[in-house]
Amino acid sequence: MRITHLGHSCVLVEAADARILIDPGNFSDDWHGLSDLTAILVTHAHPDHVDPEHIEELVNANSGAICRAEKGAAAAVPQLDADPILPGDVIEVGGARIEAVGGQHAVIHRDIPRIGNVGYLIGEGLGTILFHPGDELDETPHGVDVLACPAYGPWAAMKETIDFARAVGARDGFLIHDRLLSERGWRTAFDRHDEMTETTFHDLRDATPWEAPAR
Repeated sequence: MRITHLGHSCVLVEAADARILIDPGNFSDDWHGLSDLTAILVTHAHPDHVDPEHIEELVNANSGAICRAEKGAAAAVPQLDADPILPGDVIEVGGARIEAVGGQHAVIHRDIPRIGNVGYLIGEGLGTILFHPGDELDETPHGVDVLACPAYGPWAAMKETIDFARAVGARDGFLIHDRLLSERGWRTAFDRHDEMTETTFHDLRDATPWEAPAR
């Protein structure tokens, strides 16, 4: 499995014969111009996870790609032209298996209503499994090899994201949801997650494809 972090929560996963893009949002433009995608997945409706201004260009450039999104995101961003995906749904694309898990965005504030959020487990046969949670911390599946771990958000402090990484227990990981952090803030989050969990964290901010170690 080859993984490219394209900024904030946007991740390109190349597994089996599939090229799967997750959360092309408006905190990053490194995903602009991508082609030859097999699938486009969206965890929830917030614009830092699906950019309503540019998503139609991506969809048009990848007319053969399967588009799936949490049901609220599918309704809120019609230009994504996505079919809704629900927790427990499983699809297979290009030899890769995608399972939707979770269901709700993490709590931002008690006065802000929670919206839907689905995380994605992506695997290639009996090989590596990646977990991209979107903006949720409640779901902690086992058997994950690589964790895309949120670094920080209005809904997450370090004490919560470290416990989340510990609960998932992945062998390897990298930080996502990180564009709200300064360089010093990012380094602090990275070092703490690497030191305080059993997961080995990797710096993937340069958008260079990273080959996940085989099981």
